[in-house]
Amino acid sequence: MDDVCEGKDFSFPEQEERVLELWAKLDAFHEQLRRTEGGEEFVFYDGPPFATGLPHYGHILAGTIKDVVTRHQSMRGRHVSRRFGWDCHGLPVEFEIDKLLGITNRQQVFDLGIGKYNETCRSIVTKYVSEWEAMVTRTGRWIDFKNDYKTMDLNFMESVWWVFAQLWEKDLVYKGFKVMPYSTGCKTALSNFEAALDYRTVPDPAVMVSFPIVGDMDNAAFVAWTTTPWTLPSNLALCINANLMYAKVRDKSNGKVYVIAESRLGQLPVKAKASGKKQAPSKGSNAEAAQDGLDKESYELLVKIPGPYLVGLKYTPLFDFFIELQETAFRVIADNYVTDDSGTGVVHCAPAFGEDDHRVCLAAGIFETAGLVVAVDDDGCFIEKISDFKGRYVKEADKDIISAVKDKGRLVSKGSIEHSYPFCWRSGTPLIYRAVPSWFVKVEKIKDQLLECNKETYWVPDYVKEKRFHNWLEGARDWAISRSRFWGTPLPLWMSQDRKEIVVMDSIEKLEKLSGVKVTDLHRHYVDDITIPSKRGPKFGTLKRVDDVFDCWFESGSMPYAYIHYPFENRELFEKNFPGNFVAEGLDQTRGWFYTLMVLSTALFGKPAFKNLICNGLVLAEDGKKMSKSKKNYPSPKDLIDEFGADSLRLYLVNSPVVRAESLRFKRTGVFAVVKDVFLPWYNAYRFFVQNAKRLEVEGLASFSPMEQAVLLKSSNVLDHWINSATESLVSFVHQEMDAYRLYTVVPYLVKYIDYLTNIYVRLNRKRFKGRTGEEDCRISLSTLYHVLVTTCVVMAPFTPFFTEVLYQNLRKVSSKSEESIHFCKFPSTTGERDERVEQSVNRMVTIIDLARNIRERHNKALKTPLKEMVVVHPDNDFLEDITGKLKEYVMEEINVKTVTPCNDPLMYASLRAEPNFSVLGKRLGKDMGKVSNVVKKMTQEQILDFEKSGEISFFGHCLKLDDIKVVRQFKRPENVSEKEIDAAGDGRRFSHFRSTS
Repeated sequence: MDDVCEGKDFSFPEQEERVLELWAKLDAFHEQLRRTEGGEEFVFYDGPPFATGLPHYGHILAGTIKDVVTRHQSMRGRHVSRRFGWDCHGLPVEFEIDKLLGITNRQQVFDLGIGKYNETCRSIVTKYVSEWEAMVTRTGRWIDFKNDYKTMDLNFMESVWWVFAQLWEKDLVYKGFKVMPYSTGCKTALSNFEAALDYRTVPDPAVMVSFPIVGDMDNAAFVAWTTTPWTLPSNLALCINANLMYAKVRDKSNGKVYVIAESRLGQLPVKAKASGKKQAPSKGSNAEAAQDGLDKESYELLVKIPGPYLVGLKYTPLFDFFIELQETAFRVIADNYVTDDSGTGVVHCAPAFGEDDHRVCLAAGIFETAGLVVAVDDDGCFIEKISDFKGRYVKEADKDIISAVKDKGRLVSKGSIEHSYPFCWRSGTPLIYRAVPSWFVKVEKIKDQLLECNKETYWVPDYVKEKRFHNWLEGARDWAISRSRFWGTPLPLWMSQDRKEIVVMDSIEKLEKLSGVKVTDLHRHYVDDITIPSKRGPKFGTLKRVDDVFDCWFESGSMPYAYIHYPFENRELFEKNFPGNFVAEGLDQTRGWFYTLMVLSTALFGKPAFKNLICNGLVLAEDGKKMSKSKKNYPSPKDLIDEFGADSLRLYLVNSPVVRAESLRFKRTGVFAVVKDVFLPWYNAYRFFVQNAKRLEVEGLASFSPMEQAVLLKSSNVLDHWINSATESLVSFVHQEMDAYRLYTVVPYLVKYIDYLTNIYVRLNRKRFKGRTGEEDCRISLSTLYHVLVTTCVVMAPFTPFFTEVLYQNLRKVSSKSEESIHFCKFPSTTGERDERVEQSVNRMVTIIDLARNIRERHNKALKTPLKEMVVVHPDNDFLEDITGKLKEYVMEEINVKTVTPCNDPLMYASLRAEPNFSVLGKRLGKDMGKVSNVVKKMTQEQILDFEKSGEISFFGHCLKLDDIKVVRQFKRPENVSEKEIDAAGDGRRFSHFRSTS
């Protein structure tokens, strides 16, 4: 073995760079794959990121989780194929190209040519691939970049076609004209789950508008409240709830008469007493304001009107843009979606821009589907029909529309509201709701199957599955899978001009056979011009492909099949190993990738796509805000790794709440703490071993060679026996927790184990390691420590691949049976040699030593000052035997005391007092709390001891357990002993520890 430097001189980053060189020389990752070929398959699905941006801490976190699990499984002999994937299509790429080329509308793409546009998209897809590979590699993650998959690859796209064709055959696809979340920034409709990805709290205008009732004797007008003034030019109806009571009131200031829900009268604007200016509630959704009722100084109640009496009434349109529909439109309809917990109980309906508006207006015959005019174009601007605002972007037109309403005398109030509003997850622009034609998957039809499939999966943490994901599935809507865009997998639908004939392609072979055209690429500019003859004959012309492409989430949801080109290749591999064993991504993917995986696998196979899932939370800046490049509120990952090493970052992330789907406020000091609290103590134990193993040579003795573990297990030394058992416990615990995918429990256990290894085993065996108890005993202790260090490194290699490799490469030099890399080692199996009794004994010893140290610190007594006596008080004789038996010499030496005296009479040195635990008992006992409390406080010393022994006691029919009563111990100083001569410490209810000073 080579000599090692002091911990302060050990550069973690430099050592990690050397390890990377070693792995490259050994081709270690691929060698590990070769060694596990033929073993049980462990199928891991890697969610494809977009390569149009640089990797950040969120990616490093998810990558670390994936790497820990897959390394662990590989070391258990399973074959884990790990192919990196790239999401290449869709809005993220197109958005970048639109910015690059200055494209602001669809026509510009057609003018440029779809071919040129798509090839430009293709050219930037791999823009940051080298940066990704460098960062992923530097963080220690083993994954196959050479054999990666891309969603734009021909084979991948063909499998996506096959997935769609299966859905079509199962009658799970239809074309609909629905109001969908629409991104004006990306100029396409989004699915409902995409719309849920980015909600922000923003201010919006909140206005009340009047709609005069035709023929009303009081010239009354309905009052509707809206936060989207831009939809007012497209108003076609008003909707009420027929189950509500409405009221007609007169404004005393101007004589105007309004009709709104009776329960919402408090929402009407009132004049301020001092200024005389009108005031309007700033939040129309504030239901509490309505509880104040009608302001009788401002309004006069004329009459109450049951909802049904209002249905069918006509009103004067706000604008005349749709005056041609006046025979069927501009009347009152009713539906239960209108509530009285917001607004006025009267909803203005623009059926082209509201899902409920569209539904109720269509059902009421306000318009016919074919005749619905969508007055906003693909860019989010008003069309020519809306002449007053034509060409204006809808959100920017809000102010002018409000002014126009005011000029017409129809503005009742104007205010603003802060509310949660959806934004485009890619362009960052506010979404609008807009009627668009789209192809849908019938998710609602398979909702019950989805919920059942979800039950078959295992999630960490489980509450994300049971609540967040379950609730999302329960409210699932049909999925709009088509996008009116360009760079993506084209929908494999060829349709006749009369729309009566449709052919769905499930393979390239089928397209070539029907068209007679050789197909080398499936992107739009390759297949859009391919036509198919009609089966009905030449007079029916040819079938042409529909224009749409797939939502990129459909492609990533198809990943389990498409990345191995199923069913065209790897059929046996897939069918034998589906569902996959493991996936891991962030919490946001409950409405993204996790969802699309589940929908498609359930629809295709009636199974979930995965068996096990780890869901991580968000990594935030230290101040709790989102990490921002512009604000520079977080340290660069590269700089941090260059300072502390990647293993420190990995362990910091895995040992945080973020692995339990909670948020992490990222702190540089947290990464440093891992170095200080984990790696340096671990390194010092390793360094201590190396120094003493090398000392044998320096002293002219035979070089160190580790004894066989079978021999060492027979050691008579109690601490050897203990550390072997503790190491066996570590192996067993990591086995158990990794099987349960609870990564976050492993690091705290390791920290405690390393503390015991360094501060108990190494510290208390210093004489043996240094040869003061004889050469044979020295070699036994060193061999024990050697095997413990090697085992610990192997167990922790998936978590800290660099550090464990560094230690292992030196440790392996004294063993002829070692592997070239620690990552080629098999994960240790449990031997059954664990001795829980000896572990308990040492734990008790540690507790006593800690209590003694506390007393020394309290009295500023240095350890070099010997003390006369320590009395250990405990009612359990086994406990006392542990301290005063085989471990006695270690206790005496460690706390420097001349005598250790056992005492099994707790009352000799302490008086006991019982107090009720009010925080626990209060709710449970209710009115009996007082009398139970009095009795508990009067418990005798003997009653308290019996209670502690039995674990329960009953008063007035209430059984009280150990957590219900607090036992307080007060030190009772023996007679003829001064305060300076004696002191005590304890660790709670079960025992106290006392010490006499000399």
